[in-house]
Amino acid sequence: MGAIKVHEFTTLDGSVGVPMWTADFPWTDQQTEDTAALTRDAHAILLGRTTYEMFAPGWSQRTADDDPGAPFFNDTRKYVVSSTLTEPSWGPATVLPYDAARIARLKDEVDGDVYVSGSGTLVRALLADGLVDELHLFVYPVGLGEGPYLVPPGTPKIALGLLSATPYENGVVHLTYGPAGS
Repeated sequence: MGAIKVHEFTTLDGSVGVPMWTADFPWTDQQTEDTAALTRDAHAILLGRTTYEMFAPGWSQRTADDDPGAPFFNDTRKYVVSSTLTEPSWGPATVLPYDAARIARLKDEVDGDVYVSGSGTLVRALLADGLVDELHLFVYPVGLGEGPYLVPPGTPKIALGLLSATPYENGVVHLTYGPAGS
């Protein structure tokens, strides 16, 4: 049985929109290794439709020579949560509607972890339904003053427990949370 591990780039004020602002903070070797570790034990990728459609053009054109992460993103089975997408166009992919019980079963069906990246709407639903085993926030030292936010105003309380905190030389901090009490 695997775990659902969410990976998000966020700002100090919680914005998780398209992370163009990360370019101002060149990655450190440790940050690269920590991010690679999230995918190392994952045998499935769970994405919302918007993130899937944003990732497809970029990743589908990359090879291992371009980026060591390309084989993972291109070859790993993707589960795309959508009520509108009918024909996935990138890699091995299955479209499914959001159903908490069905997504919970993925942990039993996949021989390894389930990796989630971006996919703010999906991640908010997973958090609300208690389906996130690890929430990896890479917090960048910048505030945007605008969203979209991982936890927007009006969201019911979500309690998590801190599992680890790793600061990097570029000012980014990797915070890992799990279910409260873990």
